[in-house]
Amino acid sequence: MLLDGGHLWIQELLDGAPFRFRLRSSGVIEVGDGRRRFGDSEVPLPYEHAVRYVRANLDREALRRAVDDVASVTFLGVAMHHQSVDYDWHRIPSVLGVDVFDADRDRYLSPDAVEGVYEPLGLESVNTFEKEHRALDFDPKTVSVPDSAYYDGPAAGLLVRDKTGNRAVVPNPDVELDVDPEPLSMSAEEAAERYATDRRFDRIAAALKTEGRPVTVDALFERTVESILRAAHDRLLHPESSVEIGDFRSAVAARARAWLSE
Repeated sequence: MLLDGGHLWIQELLDGAPFRFRLRSSGVIEVGDGRRRFGDSEVPLPYEHAVRYVRANLDREALRRAVDDVASVTFLGVAMHHQSVDYDWHRIPSVLGVDVFDADRDRYLSPDAVEGVYEPLGLESVNTFEKEHRALDFDPKTVSVPDSAYYDGPAAGLLVRDKTGNRAVVPNPDVELDVDPEPLSMSAEEAAERYATDRRFDRIAAALKTEGRPVTVDALFERTVESILRAAHDRLLHPESSVEIGDFRSAVAARARAWLSE
């Protein structure tokens, strides 16, 4: 059906984790993954960056002006923390939108409508390689996969969609997405020294200043741990990792205090 006629949107397939959210009528943002909703104290550590990003960037008033019932709209996307592809974590947003589900109409919005929804709300949608490509001219066996918009390397594949909801995935055979993470074998202090670098502190402090937030020990520490887990959660939290996460957080806090004192 997808290739029988009409036009296609060809988007970048992302190597991320399923993520969804909606604004409740109370003003609270409800978040979850592809299977469950996260309670306030139940957000998995790798997802903390995504939850903070949406809470900080979603324009609640713009959403209230756009729809009659904010709770009827669910946003579905990808939380971009490490899976297999080493994206440029300073370039790629924490969350990229893929779909919008309108419960009042019991349907998903078309790809062109989705792209027009996220930006006015302060968020970004997934990169689109090509719009309105003739379906009859698309051959998944011969199509080439462009480079990613989010790191200096090839995209993981293509997400191909039409305006009626049909979709397909074209994986990139040159990108390995089934990679087993290697657990860390070091002390918490050694792990903190590896990941909580001066360069990371510099970038996070600059980001806090850009947001108009003071660079306190607590803010620097929390954002640094969030940044590290985004890029290396699969190694730090691996069942066979020798790093105890509580000791690691303490070691990062100590380094944050030392960095600020300088």
